[in-house]
Amino acid sequence: PVIPVQSEGFKGNKRAGYQAACDAMFRLIGTGDTAGISKYSLNILGDFNLAGEIWMIREYYEKMGVEVVANITGDGRVDDICRAHGAGLNVVQCSGSTMQLAHMMEKKYGAPSLRVSYFGIEDMSEALYDIARFFQQKYPDDPESDRIMERTKALVQEKVSELVPKLEKYRKALAGKKAAIYVGGSFKAFSLVKAFRLVDMDVVMVGSQTGTEEDYRELEAITDPGTVIVDDANPLELNSFLKEKGVDIFVGGVKERPIAYKLGIGFCDHNHERKEALAGFEGMLNFAKEVYSSVMSPVWRFAPRNQG
Repeated sequence: PVIPVQSEGFKGNKRAGYQAACDAMFRLIGTGDTAGISKYSLNILGDFNLAGEIWMIREYYEKMGVEVVANITGDGRVDDICRAHGAGLNVVQCSGSTMQLAHMMEKKYGAPSLRVSYFGIEDMSEALYDIARFFQQKYPDDPESDRIMERTKALVQEKVSELVPKLEKYRKALAGKKAAIYVGGSFKAFSLVKAFRLVDMDVVMVGSQTGTEEDYRELEAITDPGTVIVDDANPLELNSFLKEKGVDIFVGGVKERPIAYKLGIGFCDHNHERKEALAGFEGMLNFAKEVYSSVMSPVWRFAPRNQG
């Protein structure tokens, strides 16, 4: 099926485009039958199934004992979206794109929402625990809510115990290396800072295109003193900060890749064209491998900045 999005001439900015898409989705929601949906159920909002990530996330929820009603919009189905109003919770991953849809659903259908991140061990674990706690608090007298929490603890323990030993090789090699982050949304930046800390790397610059003043205060709180925090920076500014800080790897989108390569700096692709899953517990290992292979590549010996 084709769902029309009313945005004549691609009017407005990026946020206006998100709003137009949310309006289109909202016209579908509420038109389907909600019979048979568990009270322990949720919708996944703002995940676009990059490199099959949403399939991993759905598997985590299913192991917890929580039903996934609809994905909006990664690997989504129109019939599922039509009955999404029957879910007990909306879980919002990319808040910039779909938080407005969550607000619209809460206003009309009373569906609460949680904002989560699926990137990195810390945030992925917290996302699962937050959802388990939500159902425990909503249904305190139902033993199933406690069983969901127990299954969640077992799942996190299993995944973390498998992952941490595999990360050790990369942590030893990357300890003390310097990273810079510039992404679209600040929520993604929070998770990246924590992920770099897990492999003992120093984040010396971090920023986003759409962050708020509150977001930047939070970034300041979780980064080390002296970290450069930028808002909607242009290529010249990014170029200057990368050189000043002696960065070893730059995480950004497709527009930032040429900046890194011109400076002879490793680059980690974190945009919607990537082919490697970076979400979930498995994604953290993929991220560490990608950072390691980029930073430790022998090609950087020949970069002008490393010539004596």
